[in-house]
Amino acid sequence: MTQKRKIGAPKAAVPASGRRAKSNGKAASERTSDEAEAEEREPEAAEADSDGGDESDDAAVGEFAGEIAEDVSVDDVRVAAPKETGLRRYDAFTAYLSEVQRHKLLTPDEEHDLAVRYASTGDVKAAARMVTANLRLVVKIAFEYRRAYRNLMDLIQEGNIGLMQAVKRYDPYRGVKLSSYAAWWIRAYILRFILNNWRLVKLGTTQNQRKLFFNLNKEKQRLTALGVDPTSAELARQLDVPEAEVIEMDRRLSGSDLSLDAPVGEGDGKPTTRMDLLPAAGERADDALAGHELGGMVHEQLEAFGRTLAGKEATIFADRLLADEPATLQEIGDRFGISRERVRQIEKRLQDKLRVFLKAELGEAMELG
Repeated sequence: MTQKRKIGAPKAAVPASGRRAKSNGKAASERTSDEAEAEEREPEAAEADSDGGDESDDAAVGEFAGEIAEDVSVDDVRVAAPKETGLRRYDAFTAYLSEVQRHKLLTPDEEHDLAVRYASTGDVKAAARMVTANLRLVVKIAFEYRRAYRNLMDLIQEGNIGLMQAVKRYDPYRGVKLSSYAAWWIRAYILRFILNNWRLVKLGTTQNQRKLFFNLNKEKQRLTALGVDPTSAELARQLDVPEAEVIEMDRRLSGSDLSLDAPVGEGDGKPTTRMDLLPAAGERADDALAGHELGGMVHEQLEAFGRTLAGKEATIFADRLLADEPATLQEIGDRFGISRERVRQIEKRLQDKLRVFLKAELGEAMELG
């Protein structure tokens, strides 16, 4: 009796068309049962591999993710690598799924033993084994956010970082499965990546902004479905955030990024960009000139005021009010044999006289300064 063998991926050395031509050249009576079975299964494999593209990838991940239970467990998950029947475009996502399949899942006892070993000894190999055993979980969670960010591999990479953080902080004595604990870290890293890369300019930099980024449109749809007008005040009340932040985030989400180099008009025969219309970051030229002139006038008047002083007032004015490193009250008091309080009183009187002098000489310019 002939024993049938299961046909797996076709042999890479012989294309499907070559094998078909070879089998057609044989007489029907000379073909073995194995060859007949292989030939019958070839069209199905070729049709499955000919689609490719995003739709086939989404279907593959959807089937793969659907096998994971709702309690965020990776038990009994099987990733079926696509059969290679000939030349096809290299796809990083498909290759990654094939790589994930190489890592076996852990039983609860094995996971607990590895977690205890890593927590007690810091064994890196134990941590790596727990990470690789839960890579399927990252793919499943990343697939949930594929509509928010189309590059699924970027989401998987961020989720893998979250998985490593979860393994690092996992406590095996809490009685919680690693997969259930890691799901929170994986989602946190994926959501942070989406938030930071949604636009060139970051949208959510505060806790309230992050809440609005993920919930504002969802809350609008919920209120509309209930027949409630989703005003900014109602949205602020429902989400417990200030109304001003609701208005600001709604404006950000409804508008798109605009290039500063995009032309907005034309003048003098050349296009005008938004960059040309932005104010300069530094001080305006007229303000800088006015400040320079005022500073020169004040300096002249200070010199004139100093020439009207003598004795203690002249010393206090030069060493206290005009010096880059003013002398202390005690130093001036020791110089003239008076107390610190007396020096302070003279300085206060001198400041009042200076204020009156400058106002009389500069007038409105003094008030402007």
